[in-house]
Amino acid sequence: MSSQIFRSASRAARSFISSASKQKPRLFSEGRSAAAATAVSIKGVLPAVASFGRYKSGNTSGTWIAGAFALPAAAYMLQEQEAHAGEMERTFIAIKPDGVQRGLISEIIARFERKGFKLVAIKLVTPSKSFAQKHYHDLKERPFFDGLCNFLSSGPVLAMVWEGEGVIKYGRKLIGATDPQKSEPGTIRGDLAVVVGRNIIHGSDGPETAKDEINLWFKPEEVSSYTSNQEKWVYGDN
Repeated sequence: MSSQIFRSASRAARSFISSASKQKPRLFSEGRSAAAATAVSIKGVLPAVASFGRYKSGNTSGTWIAGAFALPAAAYMLQEQEAHAGEMERTFIAIKPDGVQRGLISEIIARFERKGFKLVAIKLVTPSKSFAQKHYHDLKERPFFDGLCNFLSSGPVLAMVWEGEGVIKYGRKLIGATDPQKSEPGTIRGDLAVVVGRNIIHGSDGPETAKDEINLWFKPEEVSSYTSNQEKWVYGDN
């Protein structure tokens, strides 16, 4: 009985999340305070929740738990349960003009896919120099800034967004050190590049940088949100 209630609540909560997320956040804050009571009902102690969900108005009484109380609570709990133990992240990865011209696109994408990360956005674009300056804005005081921007805008760049647990930190490990000659064998730069001026690939170095770079290179509608069939084999709990 309790498992049937939970499945029903889960289905309803998914619908609720879709619609209520467009409304005031107040609904979810109310659901947070209700989560404990709903948890009791899922364990099978139904009378406690039924009693908790009753109200009186004059000489009438009714049960409002399903509409205004249990649904926000179920939505809140569903969000908590569906979160992975490690937070799912997104990072910006770009194959620079040298990597594109050398035909390394499939090789680089394969390394991220084999790790288990999910590709959620991709496009081939030749950035202008002014766009490259925005991308490298944090290096504008460095003597190599102009040359760096000239190179990034010299040809097509494959811009991507990858998603997964720890993808920002581990994506940097896959890429290797900035100087290919200091990169470990097995990394992209360690295996495929020789000098720092042609190091093939760029990857965000932290959460804030990833957010800024994704927003710079992609419109929100260009980044997909979906569940990959392989996720249960990458993140599944035994």
